[in-house]
Amino acid sequence: MSYVLILIGLVILIFGGDILVQGASGIAKKLRLSPLVIGMTVVAFGTSAPELMVSIKAALMDSPEIALGNVIGSNIANIALVLGITVLILPLAIDVNSKNIDWPVMFGASMLFFIWAFDGEISRIEGLMMFLMLIIFTWLIIRNSRRKNKKKPKDESEVVPNIYLSIGKNLVGLVMLYFGSKWLVEGAITVAKDFGIEERIIGVTVIAFGTSVPELAASIMAAIRKETDISIGNLIGSNIFNILCVIGLTAFITPIPVSEKTINPDMIWMLAIAFGLGIILFFWKKINRWHGLVLVTSYLAYIAILVKSQAG
Repeated sequence: MSYVLILIGLVILIFGGDILVQGASGIAKKLRLSPLVIGMTVVAFGTSAPELMVSIKAALMDSPEIALGNVIGSNIANIALVLGITVLILPLAIDVNSKNIDWPVMFGASMLFFIWAFDGEISRIEGLMMFLMLIIFTWLIIRNSRRKNKKKPKDESEVVPNIYLSIGKNLVGLVMLYFGSKWLVEGAITVAKDFGIEERIIGVTVIAFGTSVPELAASIMAAIRKETDISIGNLIGSNIFNILCVIGLTAFITPIPVSEKTINPDMIWMLAIAFGLGIILFFWKKINRWHGLVLVTSYLAYIAILVKSQAG
């Protein structure tokens, strides 16, 4: 029954995330936001909603290792696996804003997460500060995007979805994400206990991959449609959202204890992958297929180390 719950939860999360993104994208078009900002905010937040639901639910069910592992594992998977697979399909041009603004914010948030976790707990105050940082960052990039777009002529041929239909999709997506996350966490906790698998490993592998599926689908489709700004913005924005909102709100609701095993190796890998992305962004004009191969290989190496540590 636990496996059925996990499967149903994953399926509902995937479809719920897709419906949420559709609705959010419609609202974003109505507000005349650029593709990069749509990727960094609306699409990124929509595809990260499963992480938010899963982490809050896990923390409230006294499974903080799953809440933390879900975010850390998702951030590793978003860059190493999702971006890696995306550029293997189609190399992506690097936007100057991704390099000079978005990546530094992502890496800064990752470092802040690491520093605040080092004392063994993410407190309510730290969680609140994370969430306030996200609000400020989001407000700034939306304000700048709207200022730039006001100077551009409006494209009369563009079809803007009905705003009420978009809001309705948002609500349906959120309901699906709630139930999907509930069943996924319940099933995963049961399986972990039955097989003696650490909740941390379940969080950074099975659940993290499952909640990263919306990012994978959104990024691949954006790359295929040549919307590279949305693709890169989605992944960097998702990682920022995962730390500042998912960890921030979860810690504000209930302080999150952090074990030494979570800090090393999981958070060290998260920082290393984020730093590696920065090297690619600053020294190349495109994220090429060989970069994708290196990223995917690093993800497989991380999973292999986890499996070995569990077996040991």
